[in-house]
Amino acid sequence: MPKLYVIGVSTRPNRAGFPLVQWTFERAKAHGGFDAELVDLRDVGLPLFDEPNHPRLRQYEHEHTKRWSAKIDAADAFVFVTPEYNHGAPPSLINALDYLVHEWAYKPVSFVSYGGPAGGTRAVQMVKPMLVALKMMPLNESVMVPFFANSIDVHQVFSPSELQETHAKMMFDALAKWTPALVGLRA
Repeated sequence: MPKLYVIGVSTRPNRAGFPLVQWTFERAKAHGGFDAELVDLRDVGLPLFDEPNHPRLRQYEHEHTKRWSAKIDAADAFVFVTPEYNHGAPPSLINALDYLVHEWAYKPVSFVSYGGPAGGTRAVQMVKPMLVALKMMPLNESVMVPFFANSIDVHQVFSPSELQETHAKMMFDALAKWTPALVGLRA
């Protein structure tokens, strides 16, 4: 089964959106088309990009980069669960992408984005050109969660709308179609 990483992007100490990461991961497992794994960028702990050589050379010197490279290389598809910061993508996401080049290539990616009225969509639009430059395949199918805090209860459980549930299914179905189609390009 293809390996799908649900990547939690926010690394803040009191991050409010982690229930969306957990919900996305549960939906990925329930879909049945993937070997889903939750990857939390806070746990990965990448420092601000610190490799002396350009990532395209794959001459990594730091252990954290070697671990990140092996992790991303093993994946077949991604869902980034990301907030929007100041109308843009969180630095943790940009930094995680910047560490590598080849490991990201020819893999589909989608988003569960959250924030205020725009639901994190500006963060997604900001990062899509980077994904294309890394030869990833950003999909249109995604989930947007505006005013996300209103959908998280006192037990830190996200309660999605019917539309968000529908979009999650469509997103995982699209990832399931694109993932095998791109495998041959990685050979």
